[in-house]
Amino acid sequence: MMLTPSTAYSTLAILLGLTFHAGGLMGGESWSSFQNGGSVTDEDRSLPVEWSPERGITWQVQLAGYGQSSPVIDDHIVYVTSTSGPSKEVLYVEAFDRATGKRLWLHEAKNSSPAENSNYVSRAAPTPVCDATGVVALFEGGNLIALDRRGQTRWARDFVTDFGAINSRHGVGASLEHDRSHVYAWIERNDDPFVVAVSKETGETVWKSGGLGVTSWSSPRLVPVGEAHHLVLSGMGKIVGLDPQSGDELWEFNEISGNSTPTPIPLGNGRFLIGATEGRGESGDGRAAESNGVMQIRQDAGGKFTAEFAWRARKATSSFGSPVAHRGHAYFVNRAGVIYCLDLETGEQRYVQRTASSIWATPLAVGDRVYFFGKDGTTTVIASGSKFELRAANKLWVNEQAAPGARGGFGGPVLYAAAAGASQLILRRGDILYGIGE
Repeated sequence: MMLTPSTAYSTLAILLGLTFHAGGLMGGESWSSFQNGGSVTDEDRSLPVEWSPERGITWQVQLAGYGQSSPVIDDHIVYVTSTSGPSKEVLYVEAFDRATGKRLWLHEAKNSSPAENSNYVSRAAPTPVCDATGVVALFEGGNLIALDRRGQTRWARDFVTDFGAINSRHGVGASLEHDRSHVYAWIERNDDPFVVAVSKETGETVWKSGGLGVTSWSSPRLVPVGEAHHLVLSGMGKIVGLDPQSGDELWEFNEISGNSTPTPIPLGNGRFLIGATEGRGESGDGRAAESNGVMQIRQDAGGKFTAEFAWRARKATSSFGSPVAHRGHAYFVNRAGVIYCLDLETGEQRYVQRTASSIWATPLAVGDRVYFFGKDGTTTVIASGSKFELRAANKLWVNEQAAPGARGGFGGPVLYAAAAGASQLILRRGDILYGIGE
């Protein structure tokens, strides 16, 4: 539940020689970090539109444990994390062949900070990051593990040993962020929260800064600002931008509420989408609609950075999934599964339409389509644009297929995340990984 885009005219930034797009290092067949911005850069990519348990599912595999993280993809390899045991004693990182679903390897690690395996606390929630060297995975107990493409350990860290115990309401949900040199981890624990940048090569700490000190299950995102980037953190009632090279705070924004779960979505030119929800029982979440919108980071003549809303939504709110932007429109999905389509430049509402179920995963957009992944396994595919047009409503499983161990504790199994690889969708429920298409 802590799971928790770029437009056609968004700018692309070049970071250390690699194409950097909306928070991820993107290649033709890569999905290297949580969400990857939601919008697929290759407009010609032919992702599947229709499927069901009887047709269109190329493969499905039982995972070693249960988890809430998103799969990530580098070329032909899909990486995914999970955990098992009454106290989440065992941590898993698995690699699969993207085309066939064949398991390439399974890495097991001991949880150095075991805690009760509960429906109400995160279970392998942080999404890893990957590149050509392999994968780096974070678990909410504080274990940070770097593996090469063959599953061999490159380095490992234990944040509990290094920085003290991790106690957090509902657990840690922040996924990793990365660039070519660094991995960024955000541990928003109850006492002494922190953000840390570690070297991808060695795992050594590059810098460590204080967290926000508020409720958050959002993830850090690198937002392009001019020729550089800001590491943006969103937590209840506060958004902060850090210098990713030093960890120094560049700006802080406080005129917001309900923003504890959706992750900022980079748009280019210092702009990003922000989502907020209401009705969670937290203080300050009563003005959620006006806390959804587009924010703009600016720098004055003296070099000081500030951030403010370019526009605020009037009615649109978010839920566990972040908003997504595509082809000049922004899409927000509220707790009841209602889609709000707004003009990306002005915030003017284009339409409101209910989908099949509530959304826990962030939507995905490509070409003329937007995909909304319902927690019950129903994926609603609509036409992108200012008018609602249903393309398909696809079921991933039927109730009889939900084994007892697959139940997420919220009325059945949960579809947590989706990633795009070549002409294929990779969908993740708590216990199963699915390959759709290709």
